[in-house]
Amino acid sequence: MQKIPPTQERHLVAWCLAQESLGLSLTHAQIREFANRLLKAQGGGQSLGKRWINKFMTRNLELKTKRSRLMDSQRTNGATKEVITAWFEYLALLLVQSIKPENRWNMDEAGIMEGMGTNGLVVGSSGRKSVQKKMPGSKAWTSFIECISATGVALPPLVIFKGKTV
Repeated sequence: MQKIPPTQERHLVAWCLAQESLGLSLTHAQIREFANRLLKAQGGGQSLGKRWINKFMTRNLELKTKRSRLMDSQRTNGATKEVITAWFEYLALLLVQSIKPENRWNMDEAGIMEGMGTNGLVVGSSGRKSVQKKMPGSKAWTSFIECISATGVALPPLVIFKGKTV
């Protein structure tokens, strides 16, 4: 059984955190595979021990195992600096700011993809509550929409099923 040198392990931790920030959070198996590749690149003949990933997580408290929340890649890729800057410029307009709080509403949408389980565990920063994981392609969704006003008034949630009209 071999060990990864501490400097290599620090790089592995940084890589895990970078992958999380890109929406590509890693599973235990992926981290283990990458660590085994590091060992082989250094000329090591043995692989890591059975409990290596558990010890790795214990040694590196900035990492945490948690459930991922899938997010469509188009939505992730659409959040560019230009788009976000333009949105805040729009919010700064006097016409927008003159809208009364009781007429300001925030809407949030979440959904469940048919045939896709979301019980996969991934590794990410221990400082964040959840992880978003980019997913390719498109599938059928059942959507849930919630709305709340700036004064705290909430509307009943809305559920939209595939192929149905509201």
